[in-house]
Amino acid sequence: HVQLVESGGGSVQPGGSLRLSCTASGLTSSHYCMAWFRQLPGKEREGVATIYIGGGATYYADSVKGRFTISKDDAKDVLYPQMNDLKPEDTAMYYCAADTPDLGPQGWACPQGEDEYEYWGQGTQVTVS
Repeated sequence: HVQLVESGGGSVQPGGSLRLSCTASGLTSSHYCMAWFRQLPGKEREGVATIYIGGGATYYADSVKGRFTISKDDAKDVLYPQMNDLKPEDTAMYYCAADTPDLGPQGWACPQGEDEYEYWGQGTQVTVS
């Protein structure tokens, strides 16, 4: 049974930094993608970043590229997005998600859509103001 628990959200001023955490349990191999999504009130969830645990490949949405870094501590099974230079438009509920990767012409790749992720955490709020 896979469980994901996020923590680390809070309030920060524009230009500040936050590091969220997602603690995973029940993942029995490294053949998984883990991802961060965010959702503003009344809007659909949007993908922020993904990482393929088995190979380390990462993906970032254009809106966070250069400001957010996703990494994983394998010893602790914890996923971290380091969020720097935060902007008011980064204010949202942030969710951690996990699922297996897709096999494409260039190898394993992490899915980008929220419908493609089976496991979700409860979310943690980030407010930038």
